[in-house]
Amino acid sequence: MASTPPYDLDEFMSGLEKRNPNEVEFHQAVREVVQTVIPFVNEHEKYRQDQILERMTEPDRIVIFRVTWEDDDGNFRANRAWRVQFNNSIGPYKGGLRFHTDVTQSVLKFLGFEQVLKNSLTGLPMGGAKGGANFNPKGKSDHEVMRFCQSMMTELYRHIGEDTDIPAGDIGVGQREISYLFGQYKRLANRFVGTLTGKGLSFGGSLVRTEATGYGCVYFCQNMLHHRGDGMAGKSVAISGSGNVAIYAAEKAIELGAKVLTLSDSDGFIHDRQGIDAEKLAFVKDLKEVRRGRISEYAQKFKSAEFYADRRPWGVPCEIALPCATQNEVTAEDVQHLLDNGLVALCEGANMPVQAEGTDLLLAANVLYAPGKAANAGGVAVSGLEQSQNALRISWSRDEVDQRLKGIMRDIHDQCVHYASDGNGCVNYARGANIAGFVKVADAMLAYGAV
Repeated sequence: MASTPPYDLDEFMSGLEKRNPNEVEFHQAVREVVQTVIPFVNEHEKYRQDQILERMTEPDRIVIFRVTWEDDDGNFRANRAWRVQFNNSIGPYKGGLRFHTDVTQSVLKFLGFEQVLKNSLTGLPMGGAKGGANFNPKGKSDHEVMRFCQSMMTELYRHIGEDTDIPAGDIGVGQREISYLFGQYKRLANRFVGTLTGKGLSFGGSLVRTEATGYGCVYFCQNMLHHRGDGMAGKSVAISGSGNVAIYAAEKAIELGAKVLTLSDSDGFIHDRQGIDAEKLAFVKDLKEVRRGRISEYAQKFKSAEFYADRRPWGVPCEIALPCATQNEVTAEDVQHLLDNGLVALCEGANMPVQAEGTDLLLAANVLYAPGKAANAGGVAVSGLEQSQNALRISWSRDEVDQRLKGIMRDIHDQCVHYASDGNGCVNYARGANIAGFVKVADAMLAYGAV
C-alpha cells in the first residue's frame, strides 16, 4: 500500500468546514483538537491510512425531532430536540442533555466530539454523545417542565438504552428534569435499568454525582499544582457560574484551604473580598438549588460582597481561575487581565469556556492550563460509576465514590503528562489530553476495520 501523505491543518479544516457549514462551535472544537493531534498522526501512518481523523470528526448519527407539549394555559408549544451519537468505539454512547435557547446542532456536535475524548480519558468504557433541546426551563412551572420532558422522552426512548446510549444532565437539566425523563422512560420501556445517570438517590443515583464535576475540576487543578511542587492552600480563586459545577468547585476549593472570591450567573457576578466561606456557600446552594434565585441576592445578604451587573469575573485579581458557566465565556482580553493580575492556573469546569485566542495566550504564558475534556471529566466519570452500580444493583458509599473520582482525575492528569511533557517539567495539558483521548479511540477504530 502506498504511503499516505501527511495532513495539513488548514486543508483538513477547510474540508471539515465545507462538510459542516455554519457550525462555528463545532469547527472551533475540532480545530483545538486536531492542531495538536495532527503532528502525532503524521508520525503514525496507520492512523492516516485508515482516515481515522476524518471518521472521528463525523458523528455516527444525529437524531432530530419535534417536541410538542402543553403549557399551563392550555397552549400547545413546540421545540426542536437532538441526540448526537458521535462515537461508540470504546463503549455505549454517553453524554448529557442540555435545555437552553442557545442549543443548536453545532453546539451539540462540539459537545459530543469533546465528550468522545473526555470519556476516553476517564479509562471507563464509554463512547461519546450529547443531546438536548432549544427549550428554556427558566420560568416554567414544574408541571410544564414535566410535560416537556415526558413528550421528549416519548421519542428519545427509541434511541437509548443501558447498552446503547446513556444520557445524563447538563445545563438546564438537573435532577428534576432527569427524574421526569427517567420516569417516562420506565413507563414506556417497562424496564428499570440504568438508562439515564444523575438520578435521585432513591431510585438508582450515585452519591457524589451532583458534586462530581466541580470536585473533579479542583482535584485536577490540585494535581497540576502538586506536579509543580505547589498546592491549593492559600490561593485566591475566581469562579464563574453558580450551578452545580461552580458551587461544588467552590466547596472543594474552600475545603482545601483556598479563598474563593467570585460566583456569577447570566445577570452578572458577585465579588466577595472577604471570601466565600462554607456558611455563605450554603446560602448560595439554597438560593440556586431550592429557590432558583439570582446571584445578585448574595450581595444583598452579605455586605462584604458587591454585585457587578452584566459583567464576568475575570478582572478580579486571582491566582486560580475556574470558568464553570458555559462555552466561550472567557475572551482573549479576559485572559490578558488574568495574566496581568498574577494567574497561576486555569482549569475549565465548563466545556470550551476559553475562546481560541485566549487558550493561545495561556499556552504562550506557560501558566497551568487544563482543558475541559480533562478538568471537567469528573462528572461523566461518576456517571460511569453510577452505571456500574446500577448494573450490579448496589450502592457504594460516599467515600468510596469520592476516592474513585480522585483516582480517575489523577490518572487523567498522569496521561496528560505522559503525552505532553517536554522533559523539563513543563506540560502542555491541552496537547496531552487531546493525544491521550485520541489514541484509545483511534486504536479501537483501527481494530474494527471499515466500520
